[in-house]
Amino acid sequence: MRASKNEIDRRSFLQLAGAGLGAAALGAATNSFGLEKGEESRAAFGVEPTLRIETDTRHAWISFLSWDTEGGDRAQTNLLRANSPLALRVRIGGKWSESGNLQTRKEDIGEGGMCYRLALSTDAEIRWTIQPSPSQLTMTIVGRGGRVGEVEAVEMHFPFDPQVTPTTILPQTWSEEGGAKLPAVLSSPDFGQMLLRDQSHPGLRARLEGSREEHTVDLFLELPGVGTGETYTLTLAPVLLSPPEGLTDKDLWRKVRRGWFNTWQPSSRWGDQSRSFSAPEGILSNNVISDPVSFALQFYADQALWTPEIAPGISIMTQVRRSIDWWLEHRMDPTGEVIGYWDYRHFLDANPGILISVWDYVEATGDRVWLRERIERLEFLSAFLERRDVDNDGMVEATQSGNDNTLIAPARSCCWWDALNCGHKDGYTNALIYRAWRCLAELEGQLGRVQQQTHFTELADRLKAVYFKTLYNPATGWLAWWKSADGKLHDYATPIVNGMAIEYGLVEPDEGRKILARLWKKMQQVSFNRLDLGLPCTLVPVRKADYLQPGAIGMPSREDGTDTFQSYMNGGISAGHTLHFIMAHHIVGEPEKGDRILKAMLDRQARVRFQNGVQNKANEGIDWTNWSGAPRGYEGYLADVFAFMQAAVLREPSLRARYYRPFTARLAARS
Repeated sequence: MRASKNEIDRRSFLQLAGAGLGAAALGAATNSFGLEKGEESRAAFGVEPTLRIETDTRHAWISFLSWDTEGGDRAQTNLLRANSPLALRVRIGGKWSESGNLQTRKEDIGEGGMCYRLALSTDAEIRWTIQPSPSQLTMTIVGRGGRVGEVEAVEMHFPFDPQVTPTTILPQTWSEEGGAKLPAVLSSPDFGQMLLRDQSHPGLRARLEGSREEHTVDLFLELPGVGTGETYTLTLAPVLLSPPEGLTDKDLWRKVRRGWFNTWQPSSRWGDQSRSFSAPEGILSNNVISDPVSFALQFYADQALWTPEIAPGISIMTQVRRSIDWWLEHRMDPTGEVIGYWDYRHFLDANPGILISVWDYVEATGDRVWLRERIERLEFLSAFLERRDVDNDGMVEATQSGNDNTLIAPARSCCWWDALNCGHKDGYTNALIYRAWRCLAELEGQLGRVQQQTHFTELADRLKAVYFKTLYNPATGWLAWWKSADGKLHDYATPIVNGMAIEYGLVEPDEGRKILARLWKKMQQVSFNRLDLGLPCTLVPVRKADYLQPGAIGMPSREDGTDTFQSYMNGGISAGHTLHFIMAHHIVGEPEKGDRILKAMLDRQARVRFQNGVQNKANEGIDWTNWSGAPRGYEGYLADVFAFMQAAVLREPSLRARYYRPFTARLAARS
């Protein structure tokens, strides 16, 4: 049974900084290299993390658990589901019992701590001690008594509420048979991160299970030795990332540090694993109970490049490599085409998404042993793209024609923008393919494969030579989104595609500067002024003929698209892609204009306005908004959204040079 309202009212409150009630500041903080003393952490990070934990006076469970690693007031919101406390589960004789339902004695142990003594029989018990200190929360679980050996299994259950925020884990590693191994970072977007570990039991197993339909995320820690008298000592301590090496603007880093983790959402195990509409544990995804998406992987990998180690012994790049391997081994057709998501194919950005992510991984880790093992598989992905240049002009043509009224459900378009009718010679996907070939050429050079390096360099050169003249629209003075098979330019005044093309060097800086000026003028003409939201995908309505039919979020009824303009992909805003427009200004020598957008967006991020928990319902998620900020998405939380924060790093010249090196460098072959 769960606690009644009256029982909840009588619960006790623990804090991490001495006596008193409610939440309190942790006197110390962690960065990616361990704990620091309180005064040192305040000097280094400028914050005092807080953690709030509430225990029940009559039942052995924790009814409230939350934290705010940046020292704000987020810890006032419970991360656990309503009426679902954090508890122990004990199995005896094949039957599971929850700690809250076992006969319990509660003992105060001083310094704000307490101990639950769970009776298993007259001479056996499990002791669950909860002890705060100035630097961490410590929970000890141990079995005592002659009959404790009858205990078959013990687990600690964290029932998180993804509708508050999609808490997930970033572990040291994931096991081949499933499940994670501690230590692990518990990541609660916009609340912060806590390092969970048991130093006496390295590799302790955890399971992450979820339900997309029920909106649940459940973390189970397995404590297999309780029945043999082993003592488990679990600690929970705040994680604060140090700035990426070479980042000089420390004040700006403090503004992005909390949300930097938001782009990494390893999936829980949810859905029927025999069907495509599901996810295994531990693949970087839209959110913890949503889909792994191949063509979104580079967003996560790009961000991981700058902070590969997120806590002692925990590399986010290990998570990136696991995701790459999963797509290569389980979600690629014999043709070399990587599936987009579910069973949807013909996404022209799926293959480059994997190739770009590989570059990020190798650049961050230097793991050329893994690269050498994978290189022929990566060339196979490229070969698929090369065959898609069906007219041999240098650009890669999508399977979809992009012609009017040809995108009919259940089909999807050729890229991330899957409700738009983009196809044939598509600007978004070809920009990514260009980057992927530049990255692959550099990787080949690192392995001393001169012939292959030359091949991919030439492919990229050919694509660049034709890209601008294929998509440039002299009537508007910027690039159209796509050129359909019937020869028509589909021009929707897109800051996203134009920004990406300028950022990646497919448009020369002088011309790029003119295009950006024209798009700014267009934004003034259409009265778009909410830079804090990010930028719309289009500045003019998308015609009905160029939208997913017969029905989708944002699908217009009017032929000119004006009736649903600003909704979803008909001119709506999903903030992550604004990164390209911001960085385009740095490329053309106008950084102040890019910084203006970034500052406005970071101010909004500080108020938690880019996510509203997992919704999974049309027009209720703020992963997309209209131009006034009203929800026009469905996920509610979309990890891609937070990619814009990379601009805080890329605005620095030395770091930008590293990231864009494949566009400019011609590596000498080396072993």
